[in-house]
Amino acid sequence: MGKAVSQRVHQTASTMSSHTSGRTGCHATPARMVALSIAGEIRRRKGYARDVLRTSQELRGMDARDVSFVQRLVLGVTLSSGLLDEFIDTHAIRPSNIQPQVRDALRIACYELCYLQTPANTAVNQGVELVRSVVFRAAGMANAILRRVAVQDVSRVAAAHQIVQAACTSDQLQTEALTAAPHPTVQDFALTMAAPVWLVQQLIDSIGVQALCDMALCAHEPAPVWVSANSGIHTFEEVRNLLDAAGVIVQDAPFPQVWCVQNAALLTSSKLVKQADVVVSDLAARMVCYSASPEPDTTLLEIGQGRATKSMLLESLAQQAGAPVQLVGVDNSPFKVAVAQRRLEKGWGAYCQSVAYDAGSLDNPTQLPEPLRRNFDLVFVDAPCSGTGTMRRHPEIAWTLTPEALMSTSAHSIPATQLRILVSAASRVQKGGTLVYSTCSVMRQENEDVVTAFLQTDIGHHFGLVSVLDAPAVCALKDQSLQAYELLANCVTDEGMFRSHPKMGSFDGHFCARFVRCA
Repeated sequence: MGKAVSQRVHQTASTMSSHTSGRTGCHATPARMVALSIAGEIRRRKGYARDVLRTSQELRGMDARDVSFVQRLVLGVTLSSGLLDEFIDTHAIRPSNIQPQVRDALRIACYELCYLQTPANTAVNQGVELVRSVVFRAAGMANAILRRVAVQDVSRVAAAHQIVQAACTSDQLQTEALTAAPHPTVQDFALTMAAPVWLVQQLIDSIGVQALCDMALCAHEPAPVWVSANSGIHTFEEVRNLLDAAGVIVQDAPFPQVWCVQNAALLTSSKLVKQADVVVSDLAARMVCYSASPEPDTTLLEIGQGRATKSMLLESLAQQAGAPVQLVGVDNSPFKVAVAQRRLEKGWGAYCQSVAYDAGSLDNPTQLPEPLRRNFDLVFVDAPCSGTGTMRRHPEIAWTLTPEALMSTSAHSIPATQLRILVSAASRVQKGGTLVYSTCSVMRQENEDVVTAFLQTDIGHHFGLVSVLDAPAVCALKDQSLQAYELLANCVTDEGMFRSHPKMGSFDGHFCARFVRCA
């Protein structure tokens, strides 16, 4: 944050307590000023919104309600940036002359107007004050733009949302009748989600209109936060006590020993996540781990290990079944490998190794690091993907993803990379072993199409597709929690693959396919 902005934040903090009333004299509220500062930092660093929020010193010591408001503004503005810019540019006399920090402030006010239903006078006045705080002379221009947005664009967004909402509850919705009233059009979905039209069309082609209605209506809602104990360090009861001591309020989730966090801001500010006392992971991602189903005292190769969140979940499942697995994690980012090693050191250090390596070269035995010079009972591919099933958590995706990135015919596309990694990973599966392919995307090109393409490759001919419902951990779930089993089973396709999509108050969009090596 610049010195002038920082001074204004501290000056206003002592005199203002509400971020929604608009009774703020001549200043924007502290929460909005912090949101403006963080938005500017994301822009300058070209960083990820959640990473910047997580490390922001400005959020430390703020009231939990204000922290939640800042997070919602920052994530929402990031998610909607392209559409908000369209609104702003339509009403600006010289859009190219709008300074970046002024545009940050205008985006925040536009988002409040269109997607948070903040009263127009409050949103406009606060937006003007945000602009005034960075470029004083731009306040008049900001007032004119925001009042036009309030008159012309808010009603368009509201009407689109109403159409999508009505369609979501209609028994007469037909996926092939997108342009026939009262069915939502592609533009209705684009306005409701604040997403590019091309992306909406591809989502329709991949998941259908009914599922997209669910996805659109939850696009601007905070994603639920699910947490469990890192069982390599703590028992269920120990972590529940740690959560209580930190003031984190949780409710039991359908899955055994998993909670849904009710005040995520306090969990973020605690040290429980950083110290790996708890494991934060979406419920659908946990279902993917059940589908992978590592068995006790076996070997597991995890590709795309990242920060080792799924490593801990997979080890926990194996431990519950009898004993941990010997796990080797692979990631092409040395930084993430270092993070994974640090997080796994306590509790799982005796069972886990992490290696920096290109997973697309696993089928080249002459270059393999020593831990990879063998075949494994289970190879779990957490493939790099578009992340379209997790846009509530990773809002940059909507306006940074390109159509070309999803074109299977391009050698550098996401699906082509996924297929290359899957084929390479298959070479590390021993006879009779299991290969699991997963993404956090809802796009058919990255999911079913990659599965089909893999089975048609030379090595794919040695694998058979099997239902995730036959995985040992999933079968055991019937006895542990019938509700959890049914929740997972409802996401399984006729071909036996796991596929979910975001819904209001529910888990994200994930995909998983399970193969067995026959020869």
